[in-house]
Amino acid sequence: MLIPALLYFFINNYLPIIGIYFAFTRFSFSGGLFGSPFVGMENFRFLWESGKLSMLTINTVGYNIAFIFTSNFMQILCAILLSRIGNKYFKKTTQSIMFLPYFVSYVILNVIVYNLFNYDVGFINGVLRSMGSAPFDAYNNPGIWRFLMVIFYLWKQIGYGTVIYLATITSISPELYEAAEIDGANVFQQIRYITIPLLVPTFITLLLFSLGGIMKGQFDLFYQVIGNNGVLYDVTDIMDTFVYRSLKQDFDIGMSTAAGLYQSVFGFIVIMVTNTLIKRGHPEQALF
Repeated sequence: MLIPALLYFFINNYLPIIGIYFAFTRFSFSGGLFGSPFVGMENFRFLWESGKLSMLTINTVGYNIAFIFTSNFMQILCAILLSRIGNKYFKKTTQSIMFLPYFVSYVILNVIVYNLFNYDVGFINGVLRSMGSAPFDAYNNPGIWRFLMVIFYLWKQIGYGTVIYLATITSISPELYEAAEIDGANVFQQIRYITIPLLVPTFITLLLFSLGGIMKGQFDLFYQVIGNNGVLYDVTDIMDTFVYRSLKQDFDIGMSTAAGLYQSVFGFIVIMVTNTLIKRGHPEQALF
């Protein structure tokens, strides 16, 4: 019964690993995989010396760290607040409204962002002009996009993560809260000493899964919102968008494979180190 699943993963996950060899070649369509000139570490050296590798690593890791910790903080906060709402109709309505953005396509998000920040016809600049202020050219000001991308990500993901944490909170035995209340604990003390400690295992599990893909940026978010705006590349270009452009525009398969291999190895090292650290403090929560 396992054979179909094993065949699926072998064909789709393990067989393509052969393509790693592209990272060490100067690919040519006439030569193919094993007929292209072997260049060793040349592609990696070019990425490093060009400065792209360090810039892409800083951007990708930086954004993912911001995404992981801000989203988990907001999700835990929202889950705790929702769990304390007594009116079940208001609670379900709020939860549904928060969850809706998760189903909004990044293409639609791009349309929303464009209509908000466009210099000529954007809503924000329309309001500024009506107030007698000068319009703000967001697409030519890279600095603000570090914050905007985090805000867009939070808008999309808060609802989904809140559901996960809320499910954990609802599974906590009410007897714990009743005992704490009898002992004189107020609402904030109950949250501090009961709710948050019991959410830690869920947080650690989600953290480990997130860190495993720390070099896998939110490609749809960055590509759809930023597109081919080269002015913003220094602050918004991540590993995934660089690999995609290398394939789409330059057909540089060797360079893009080298970047992808570096991405995978980096993520593997991060998850191993993180799991080791968690195993020391919380061995029961480690992945292995």
